[in-house]
Amino acid sequence: MGERLPTRLVRGLSEIAPHYDAVFCDIVGVVHNGLEPFVEACEALRCFRAERGPVVLISNAPVASAHMEKQLLRLGVPADTHDAIVSSGDAARLEFKARAPGPAWRIGPSFDAPLYEGLGLEFTTGPDAAFIACVGLRNMPDDEPDAYRAELGELAGRGLEMICANPDTVYRRGERLIWCAGALAAIYEDLGGRVLRTGKPARRIYRLARSQLKPPVKRAAARVLVVGDGPATDMRGAMGEGMDSLFIGSGVHDLSDSEVFLARAVEVLEDHGVHCAYASPTLRW
Repeated sequence: MGERLPTRLVRGLSEIAPHYDAVFCDIVGVVHNGLEPFVEACEALRCFRAERGPVVLISNAPVASAHMEKQLLRLGVPADTHDAIVSSGDAARLEFKARAPGPAWRIGPSFDAPLYEGLGLEFTTGPDAAFIACVGLRNMPDDEPDAYRAELGELAGRGLEMICANPDTVYRRGERLIWCAGALAAIYEDLGGRVLRTGKPARRIYRLARSQLKPPVKRAAARVLVVGDGPATDMRGAMGEGMDSLFIGSGVHDLSDSEVFLARAVEVLEDHGVHCAYASPTLRW
């Protein structure tokens, strides 16, 4: 294997688009901030689709892709920015269905009910629990992971596997960082529990993404570019798949306004033990 090249600063997706035939793009922090779309990012994805090839949006949100499509439209993200959506919620549903009827020990907000629709999964808070279905913190957005430590300790002692439907630790909503299921998964592992993560960087979500390409791509493709703002999820996932990646600074790490963006970006990536081919403060064409 040749020497790894240093991360290259790019000012727009158009600089590198000719090298790729498809894009796997993160959503929150790249396409929108949870409250409104990033107009330049939406335009960049439109241009890539027009000039190069398909765009598959990949999200660690614990929501089925059909519901995500509706959420994006409500936020103002146009439908012509992408060809398909795959989510950690989609992958989680497959895992939940395989374990139905369970019963499952449920951890998540009251509004997570659509994720379980049609799966035949039962729930319990008793000793008969077969596994943990972790979608998020119960009182999102006003909740703290440490409040779950005693509960998670008891469940880890039972040897229950946790299915984590959102591997993200936090996500950015406007100016606020909100805890996600990944924060609970980290505590559970620290307590000796077993965790199966259904989203990035796990390979199962990339299999779903490749299945959306026409024709489907069964193996990692060197001409697929991964775009995202999460070193531990997007960049690590791309490395595991053998794909190049573009790190976007405008998301959870909020590096978009830094005058020394590339140096700061490389520091963040190194802190997470990952590398990427490219970095840009924001996604634009």
